[in-house]
Amino acid sequence: MKNQKVIDIYQGLVIKFKDLIREHEIDHDDYQELVNWMDKLGEAGEIPLFMDVFFETHALQEMYKNVKGTEPTILGPYYIENTPVVENPGILPQRDDELGDVLYFSGLVKDVDGNPLANTKIDMWQADANGEYSYFADHIPKDNLRGVFYTDENGYFEVKTVAPGNYSIPADGPTGNFLKWIGHHPYRPAHLHLLIQPENGDKLVTQIYFEGDQYLENDVAQGVRGTLITKLEQHAGAEKGLKNYYYTAHIDFELRLQDKPVFDKSIVDK
Repeated sequence: MKNQKVIDIYQGLVIKFKDLIREHEIDHDDYQELVNWMDKLGEAGEIPLFMDVFFETHALQEMYKNVKGTEPTILGPYYIENTPVVENPGILPQRDDELGDVLYFSGLVKDVDGNPLANTKIDMWQADANGEYSYFADHIPKDNLRGVFYTDENGYFEVKTVAPGNYSIPADGPTGNFLKWIGHHPYRPAHLHLLIQPENGDKLVTQIYFEGDQYLENDVAQGVRGTLITKLEQHAGAEKGLKNYYYTAHIDFELRLQDKPVFDKSIVDK
């Protein structure tokens, strides 16, 4: 069945591609090199990675530019469904000898009018202190630093975890070659991933970043939003091993409650 939206986008791409050929004097050898690189991108299974890093953030910014509420950012390639349910307040699943600084992360979930949203489902996942994710590193147990919890009657939650490390996206394949061509590093700032689903409203896919990270201004995935940056507050107190300090971080979330979500189909629905 003919899809007019596909037709319109294709015709728009052709017009813009012709403009690029004219502006940058692209010849057939250049075109063939592009085709060969795209073929390698597919063979390496890196098309989702490339799109996540270079395009998803722009799509989200455009879709939500006139929408109230907490800003979304990229889902990323490390989301896993059906992770363990933990208590609120609770502890994100982790190894007994988990490296890193203890972090108590909390938040208040409200609608855009300031009303607290009780029993809101929050799916959280993150890298460990070395910047590695469970399910994607063989030496890390499944569901490590991943969990689902629900806000209390006041829309509040608190979870004990560890401060995540920043990390490099895979850079030894065609995506990495592209980064070399444009002169950009492969690193992302440390962050927490959140997928928040109110009982009646639009899902929010977002990430939380921390002040002072060296990659905030030049995140390879361009996923950082100023409103999603919070502060790691250091506190005295023996919390783990020989360390005599721990951190807290807090941020409030505003969700859109509406009959028709921004997307008719959520990007995480299967």
